[in-house]
This record gives sequence, structure tokens and C-alpha cells, in this order.
Amino acid sequence: MNILYIVPYVPSLVRVRPFHLIRELTKRGHKVTLLTLWTNKSEHAELERLKSDTYTVEARRLSRLRPFLNSVKALPTSEPLQAAYSWQPRLAEELRRLAVSTNGHHLFDIVHVEHLRGARYGLHLKSDSAFDLPIVWDSVDCISQLFRQAASNGTSKMARLMTRFELPRTERYEGRLLDQFERVVVTSPHDAVALRHLNPSAREISIVPNGVDLSYFTANENIARNPSSIVMTGKMSYHANVSMVMHFVRDVLPRIWASRRDAQLWIVGKNPPRKIRQLAQHPRITVTGTVPDLRPYLRSAAVAVAPTPYSAGIQNKVLEAMACGTPVVASPQAVAALGARHGRDLVVAGDPEAFAAAVVA
Repeated sequence: MNILYIVPYVPSLVRVRPFHLIRELTKRGHKVTLLTLWTNKSEHAELERLKSDTYTVEARRLSRLRPFLNSVKALPTSEPLQAAYSWQPRLAEELRRLAVSTNGHHLFDIVHVEHLRGARYGLHLKSDSAFDLPIVWDSVDCISQLFRQAASNGTSKMARLMTRFELPRTERYEGRLLDQFERVVVTSPHDAVALRHLNPSAREISIVPNGVDLSYFTANENIARNPSSIVMTGKMSYHANVSMVMHFVRDVLPRIWASRRDAQLWIVGKNPPRKIRQLAQHPRITVTGTVPDLRPYLRSAAVAVAPTPYSAGIQNKVLEAMACGTPVVASPQAVAALGARHGRDLVVAGDPEAFAAAVVA
């Protein structure tokens, strides 16, 4: 098939779901054209690497100002800010040029749109009477479910207020989206149930779970593990990961230090906000920011932790650590969508005291 694949962010080893889905589709003989947005120099460089693969890439820049303006315009409407966030008219124009038929001739067989932030591009195509291709919407996670948890567990009062403002708008919007596309996809059964609750009469929701590249993330017995090293990974600008880090440092790490004063925490992931960067002022906490390769950190750590406060989707950070042979201590929310068994594959711990004890053990 000829597939037009729309992602509102650059696929990469951080955005692993579209990265691997596109590569696998290409390996299976499908021709993929990627439409995406980039925001900074590192993402633009990543695009150049994608172009060297066997699929076509069309990208437009999403400036820092654009998401702010999009959100301001959405405020007086019923559209969630998340749905408006990544709207780029130039990308929409390119999308229409590629996807809408000329004299009944289509360049593509199907359109794939990812995330709530990308859904508006699918709706944009649907509004054109000359467009008649099927669209798959990969919701990835149920964003309403994420907001419902963040509304009470956010890292700041402002964050909690914002998610409470967004929640009813997002619930209505996601519920409507289920009827707009020919197929809806999510990563886990939990997200499918949450979406179904928003629109019980909607058509079937397909589950395509995230996996891990076992030829890339592997154990390496030649690398010595630091017996005092704890590692946390993830895209550190993501609000759920910010909550995870701040909760661990505030509520769990002091309990670990009470037993192991030598314990060191490595926070590894791109774009940490100021509140996370400031944690590096402590001599036993390191904040790396963007790294070219996660594997050295996972392979050398004594334990990887995932005290994720929200249950949504599949936590790639857990899969990647396990694939590197690193012991994992995770919250129940972090493993809710996995088949991993407590005590055999990893350790699951809930409250801060139990989590700290499991890490020390």
C-alpha cells in the first residue's frame, strides 16, 4: 500500500511508536510518506536521518510561538488546547495537496494520523468533499484518562487547574473523534476501555501495543554495574514524567538515602524543565538532558525506577530497561498495560516506603 503517515512530532528513539511502526511498514513492502513537524535543530537533524531511510519525508517547522497562538485561539471554543496545539497551516496545505484526489486519481491508499494533536489534520481532510480515502486514527493513549489523573496529581496548582479546565473539553472531543475515522487504534486495553466509556456506541477500537527493539536494547555483561546507581528515563518535558521525577525525589529518595547514603540518581531524558534541572544542584543527583544513547545508562545502573503516577498507554521506559537486563522497580500504574509479573520480571511497589524498600533491596 501507499500510506500517508501524519505525526505531529518527529519520530525518533524518543518518539518510538511512530519510529518503529513506520520502519516496520516499510520493511514489509509498503511505501510510506511521512508528514511531520519539527521544533528545534536536534529534531531537524533527526529528520535528515529519517530521509536517508526508504520513505519520503515532508516536514514543516512548528515555531515556539505557534502552539501558544493556537491555544489562545482555542480558548473561547469547545476545542481542547491539545487538539489545537500542533496545528500548522502550511503542513495542512501540503497534506491537502498530497491526499485530495485530482481527476479521481489518488497518490495514496490510506491515511494514518497519530495522537490527539494530529487528529485535526484528519478532520481537515474529512472536510474536503473531494477526499474519500479511509483514515486510521492512532490515539496512542486516552488523553482524557491521563488528564483525569493529572487533575488531582499534578506537580503544581496551575497544572491541576489547567487539566481540570481541559478535561471536559477533551472528553467530549475524544468521544466525537471515535465516530469520525474508519479505524481507531490505541496502545493498551486500558486506553480502549477509557475511550469506549466516552462513546459507548462507537465502532471497534483496535489495540496495537508498543514493543521494544530487542536487537538494539540488549544486556551487556561486559559493562560493570554501579551498585549505587539508580536511573530514570523518559522525555522529561512530558508532564507525567515531570510528576514522576518530582514525586520520586521528594517522597522516595530520602527514604532510600536513609539506608543507602551512597545512592546516586541519574535522570536521563530530553528537555528537562527548570524544576528538574535544578535537582542537579544536589551532589548525588545528575540530570543529563538529551543523550545520544540511553543504553549505557541502563546497562550500568543497579536499578531502573518507574514510579509513574498515571496509568495511560504502555511505558516504553520499563520495556527498554527490562530489555537491557536492568532490574526494574515500578509503580502499579507503570505496569498496568504489561504482562510482566511482580517478583519474577520486575518489582511492583505502590507507596513511597514500599518503593524505597524495593529499590534498596
